[in-house]
Amino acid sequence: MKKMILAGCVAGFALPAFAQSSVTIYGLIDEGFDYTNNVKGGKVYELQSGYTQGSRWGLKGNEDLGGGLAAIFQIESGFDVNNGKLAQGGLGFGRQAYVGLNSDKFGAFTLGRQYDSVVDYLAQTTSNGSWGGYLFSHPYDNDNTDNTFRVNNTIKYASPNIAGLQFGGTYSFSNDTNFANNRQYSVGAQYTIGGLLLAAAYLQANNPSATATGAINNGGDENFVAKRLRIFGAGATYAFGNATVAFAYTNTFVAQPVSSGYVGAITPGGGATLSSLRFNNFEVNGKYQFTPAFFVGAAYTFTRTDFNASNGKSHPQFHSVGIMADYNLSKRTDVYFQGAYQHAGGDKTGSVLDVAYVPGADGVSSTSNQVVGRVGIRHKF
Repeated sequence: MKKMILAGCVAGFALPAFAQSSVTIYGLIDEGFDYTNNVKGGKVYELQSGYTQGSRWGLKGNEDLGGGLAAIFQIESGFDVNNGKLAQGGLGFGRQAYVGLNSDKFGAFTLGRQYDSVVDYLAQTTSNGSWGGYLFSHPYDNDNTDNTFRVNNTIKYASPNIAGLQFGGTYSFSNDTNFANNRQYSVGAQYTIGGLLLAAAYLQANNPSATATGAINNGGDENFVAKRLRIFGAGATYAFGNATVAFAYTNTFVAQPVSSGYVGAITPGGGATLSSLRFNNFEVNGKYQFTPAFFVGAAYTFTRTDFNASNGKSHPQFHSVGIMADYNLSKRTDVYFQGAYQHAGGDKTGSVLDVAYVPGADGVSSTSNQVVGRVGIRHKF
């Protein structure tokens, strides 16, 4: 990272009472070659950007206001390495854009486009939210642990670390004459003692994506257009020696879903209508650090879906497995291999939930199985 210290080099003699400020320029580029065995019946070979972590660049800074208080800001833009396009639906600073105050004693208040509490507190107990990335997300990233959407118009509070406990929450305004139309709120907490981390979070969004100016509208990157989105869950990680093991449970309820931002409308067959969806995700994962430069991780997720349609209730199921090996060439550059497999089973619905779809694949499979392999390189600056 490159840091510029703006300490009044020119005018500091005239403003001796002002403390130092700093601005950091940073970024990350993740690029790789993907193979998918079945995309609507065909094989796909492609370059894809930002799968272990989204490719990005940004600025962040703080100004010491004295007494343990600082003004802070961060603006962060996502992009596609292969074509130079902006990510997050083409937004200029689609990953984050906020300003606020941070107190050593009382925590941080920030305003702008930010992460929700599921991402802040719970996601790191999952493989995709910690070391694995996109390919290991739960089906359709239904619980947002891979940060598929951010929340706009958001006030966030994050507490300081209080004897191992940290907590916080967000509220996102609709910016609409209908106050509740496309608003969001979330809360979360973590507790760390020794090698054990416990986490929990809750999020609710009313009419997500209903308006262009509301809490959730990411240029098509959001998962569902619906009347209500509700996510809650809990997880734990335990580190001992060179090993880390984790368990995470998340529950996602979508009332009157209209579509998925990835593969088109999730609609039942036979002309039936869909009233609600519920995803129950159970994940176990682990990572072993063989050397300071090399680790191997693996994850398994079982997902049970409640598919409530006018012609009855059914229960599609997904089994998802992922493995990753990562080697650091330096402190800032690593190379890695990832493999992901998904099997779709359970009840048939006449919808895309009847076939496999590994998150990040170029499209849905034509069968109940799909495999994606990836070889990549990541560089941080």
